Amino acid sequence: MASSDPRPIVQIDIVSDVVCPWCIVGFRQLDLALQQQNVLAKLRWHPFELNPTMSPEGQNLREHIAEKYGSTPAQSQQARDHLTQLGDELGFRFNFDDDSRIVNTFAAHQLLDWAEAQGRQHPLKLALFEAYFTNQRDVSKTAVLLDAVQAAGLDRDAARAALESGAHVAPTRDKQQFWTSRGISGVPSMVFGGKYLLTGAQGTDTYEQALQRCLTEAA
Repeated sequence: MASSDPRPIVQIDIVSDVVCPWCIVGFRQLDLALQQQNVLAKLRWHPFELNPTMSPEGQNLREHIAEKYGSTPAQSQQARDHLTQLGDELGFRFNFDDDSRIVNTFAAHQLLDWAEAQGRQHPLKLALFEAYFTNQRDVSKTAVLLDAVQAAGLDRDAARAALESGAHVAPTRDKQQFWTSRGISGVPSMVFGGKYLLTGAQGTDTYEQALQRCLTEAA
């Protein structure tokens, strides 16, 4: 982002998980709102685990949804079809099948914490969404995470060292606690201008209204 860019800037904090489909839907809606309002975002991603006790081997996604939400197979398929259609409309491809799995994401959040200091957190977040939802890769696996790191323009060896050192375990836990202690229990949760919270994928129009409110107050 060039310092000479005349467009206004709004700070937006997004609490999310990389295996949350509504998080990438919400971001794509937000991105469209930013474009339509001709506004730039100072964007920061914050960690949230939908399933913090998920085992290393993960779980079949359809089984997990049935256990967690009581969804029938037909309801689950309807939800997948709806997400796929939304994704297509927003330029993001969801690929679901009977073998899709939900996995543990704590290692991914540690790398996102590391990437923030490298100035590449946002590209890594998008690479992780693509790896999981589009390419159906297991983002709990180190090799998959390092592929996403490389796709985001970051150094694989440095990322591996950061992960193996454990240096980002405590900071990631602290950030999770910060948001949950403030009542965040669902994602995506977006905070506009440090003031206005919107939870869930609220749609482009709603995000445009939030941006306009921030800009009006800053004027």
